[in-house]
Amino acid sequence: MIKVLFVCHGNICRSTMSQSVFSHMVREKGLADQFYIDSCATSTEEIGNPPHRGTVRKLKEVHIPLIPHRARQITRKDYEEFDYIIGMDSWNMRNLNRMLKGDPDGKVYKFLSFAGSGRDIADPWYTGNFDETYDDIIEGCEGFLEYLTENGLIIFP
Repeated sequence: MIKVLFVCHGNICRSTMSQSVFSHMVREKGLADQFYIDSCATSTEEIGNPPHRGTVRKLKEVHIPLIPHRARQITRKDYEEFDYIIGMDSWNMRNLNRMLKGDPDGKVYKFLSFAGSGRDIADPWYTGNFDETYDDIIEGCEGFLEYLTENGLIIFP
């Protein structure tokens, strides 16, 4: 089982959208039994809160089921349990490095690096643009699936 943890600042916009989108993608491809997918925050600001209404609205618009979730902060135990810890932007990456005391096992990735880009996924909490965030998340999810496939880490039914 491949354990994937999506991480953003508050765990109510980008990481929850990524969790729902990637879960939907692997389910549609018949791969759901090969994954455990979750999301969390680097901050404590939104702990306990549900996904942002903009995330909920965008997922509903594109007919992707929202994974029930309450925001939580990443822990050192998450580093031990997950295979891939995927941050949305440079700020998340800095915070992850600090909070996890580095990345000795090479588990932490910037999301769009899987799509061959160093770009950040803009935080729609600030931009208000959930459409752009969704497009970037689709790009990241597709790149991540391609990465896993090319490296022989998933088995297609």
